[in-house]
Amino acid sequence: QVQPVESGGGLVQAGGSLRLSCAASGKLFSANTMGWYRQPPGKRRELVATITSIGSANYADSVRGRFTISRDNAKNMLYLQMNSLKAEDTAVYYCNTGPGLWGQGTQVTVSS
Repeated sequence: QVQPVESGGGLVQAGGSLRLSCAASGKLFSANTMGWYRQPPGKRRELVATITSIGSANYADSVRGRFTISRDNAKNMLYLQMNSLKAEDTAVYYCNTGPGLWGQGTQVTVSS
């Protein structure tokens, strides 16, 4: 299977919003639990949010209420809507669309 590709990162001021997209391929897309992860500068990669095949979402405490994960199985797309961004959200964001299927990452920088 082909690795997914993220897009939508960039520089935004604190309080702003960004929407990340992840384009994936593969016949099992709709069956997989998927997620967004991030790696802040100098820190380990951490879970941001996951979503099951039927749309049940789970969030890290640090982003709950501000971020929304969603998926479009017909288009093989995964999304992360990020609102009320904070400086501590600065990180490289990765999507995971199945076992061993990781994107290359997209940089999100939030200026305070």
